[in-house]
Amino acid sequence: MKKKLYVVLSLVVIAALLLSLNVSWNKASGSTSNANFKVGLVTDVGGVNDRSFNQSAYEGMKKAEKELKIKTTLIQSKQMTDYIPNLQKLAKANYNLVVAVGFMMHDAVVTVAKQFPKTKFLIIDSEISDLPNVVSAMFREEQAGYLAGVAVASLEKTKFAKTTGKNVFGVVGGMKIPPVDRYIAGFKAGVLSEIPNAKVIIKYTGKFDDPASGKQVALSEIAQGADFVFQVAGQTGLGVIQAAKEKGVYAIGVDSDQSYVAPNTVVTSAMKRVDVATYSIIKDTLNGKFKSGIVYFELKNNGVGLAPFMKGVPKSVSDKINKVIADIKAGKIKIPTEVK
Repeated sequence: MKKKLYVVLSLVVIAALLLSLNVSWNKASGSTSNANFKVGLVTDVGGVNDRSFNQSAYEGMKKAEKELKIKTTLIQSKQMTDYIPNLQKLAKANYNLVVAVGFMMHDAVVTVAKQFPKTKFLIIDSEISDLPNVVSAMFREEQAGYLAGVAVASLEKTKFAKTTGKNVFGVVGGMKIPPVDRYIAGFKAGVLSEIPNAKVIIKYTGKFDDPASGKQVALSEIAQGADFVFQVAGQTGLGVIQAAKEKGVYAIGVDSDQSYVAPNTVVTSAMKRVDVATYSIIKDTLNGKFKSGIVYFELKNNGVGLAPFMKGVPKSVSDKINKVIADIKAGKIKIPTEVK
């Protein structure tokens, strides 16, 4: 009897040890799986230091690296001809997800995604819906632009600080592409909703990586009476902010909160959370939830918005913006997406 009891107890102990080893192995296995998961990001020509959407995407990837314990790689494109070889380099190295930042990379992603059907791709700002290994992160930039337009027009009406009351607003775009125009169309509509007879000057530099040209165009708009200049030009827009700072007028940042660039000049920023989109899709891919097609980020899911105002902006303006946000979410305001 004692012998049988000894055998039973021995088996129980062995089973417990095996269960413990199995749990430990599973934990180690999960950790190893994450450590072997590789994400590579290819920037547009603006580079990761554009303080705009390239940097925002990079920050989303680095957050994933830190929190999800994955491996990441950054490749910066110097010119448009770099897109395809940069994407191919990551695909050939068997990266689990390759992130392409920007509308301009559309054709390159289509080409490389077809060459490497087993590699998953995320493209920011461009619609690719017919490839099973590509997901597109799209943003309702017009919503963020509209909020920025309402905000600065309201400040102009209240004769805020350095404003002149001339009702002139400047916009400096980079390339004339859909994401840029959605911002601008929304901004113009927002301004005109508050000041119907306002003058909105819209010019494009044709570049995302040339601060000098951004500054030059902004100075010409300021010379025409603009109290506020909205930059929608990536790294080029840093020159716009510099021009506003030198001339004592206000700038509106884009894509991310750019108040740190010039705290007393950037009144707010029209934001699209490229960092949130990048992190979210990396996490889904890691967890086996990658889904091709188009994912939209907007006010309803905190994918776009307005950065906090600079000090001194009246509470009445903040209250107005909160009301407009609620109306947009409720579908009460129709915002154009094309510049006219």
